[in-house]
Amino acid sequence: MTRAEALKYRAAIETAVQSLDDETAAEVPTLFPAWSAETAYEAGAKVQYGGTVYTVLQAHTSQTDWTPDAAASLFAEVLPGQGGSQVGEWVQPDSTNPYMTGDRVLYNGVLYESLIDNNVWSPEAYPAGWKEVEA
Repeated sequence: MTRAEALKYRAAIETAVQSLDDETAAEVPTLFPAWSAETAYEAGAKVQYGGTVYTVLQAHTSQTDWTPDAAASLFAEVLPGQGGSQVGEWVQPDSTNPYMTGDRVLYNGVLYESLIDNNVWSPEAYPAGWKEVEA
């Protein structure tokens, strides 16, 4: 395969992976285009930064200091257990990527399901927002 062919395939893969659900996206971060500065991003697009997948929250042209891990108004980390994704350890969300009703996570070795939308609390901090479920 020539370099030109490889680049063509890579571009096709990066376009195709944008339609993946959050579950699959979180499992294959290296398939997503790497974030880069001075790039026009559309809301809803997914990018990879530091091995983590982020969803673009609003259309913008990136700047050097607007990295996904530093610009919470522009990017939201895709967390395990969100949107039917593979269950993983609970991660502290923020206002841009809360857990929603039905999202499942592991917390201290126990499987929990969110009972509310926009849930940014751990099962320990707000027990009324979670229920323990059988694995």
